[in-house]
Amino acid sequence: MCRVERWNVRTLRKKIQSMLFERTAISQKPEELAKLEIQALQKEDQLTPDLVFQNPYVLDFLGLKNRYQEKDLEEAILNKVEQFLLELGRGFTFVERQKRMIIDGEDYKLDLLFYHRKLKRLVAIDLKIGKFRAEYKGQMELYLRWLEKNETEAEEGKPIGLILCAEGNYEQIELLQLDETNVKVAQYITEYLPKDLLRKKLHQFLEVSKKQFGNR
Repeated sequence: MCRVERWNVRTLRKKIQSMLFERTAISQKPEELAKLEIQALQKEDQLTPDLVFQNPYVLDFLGLKNRYQEKDLEEAILNKVEQFLLELGRGFTFVERQKRMIIDGEDYKLDLLFYHRKLKRLVAIDLKIGKFRAEYKGQMELYLRWLEKNETEAEEGKPIGLILCAEGNYEQIELLQLDETNVKVAQYITEYLPKDLLRKKLHQFLEVSKKQFGNR
């Protein structure tokens, strides 16, 4: 990942400090992510959406307290946009906040709009302070279709949506088969993860990696 993303020493140190490796290991699908990362590094340094987007995102730098609203989360991200971009990963550029869309005469507003230079796609980010709900998928798909129709250039791929939630309802996410769409769902946390939980999952990640390298 360091080579693919062209991280310098300073960025690599920040990634280590933010426990990127450990967070990948405890994601909801550690085996799949391990395979994707290893295969990408074995091939031609190609980035895919599955490698670009992670889960969870650590947003401890926002300084949010126990009680906050979606507008507070958005404002905090914009105040710390440089650190948020670092957490998202290399290649993201900020485009717009509260992107206005008029559909059937009604106003809709997307929280944050980014662009990923390597993927050559717009990235729509919707912020939620609670658990993921099934209706969020339809809302995001509406935003993506509008962006594809009105904002996407000829040489660009289809927009990708990222729904950032405080908690995930993973059975709903699985039933909706979001992995087969351009809609990603990720949890954000506002403090570092417990080390005992990291240790519990790291062994599984390492075993999968060893098997992948052994089958080369």
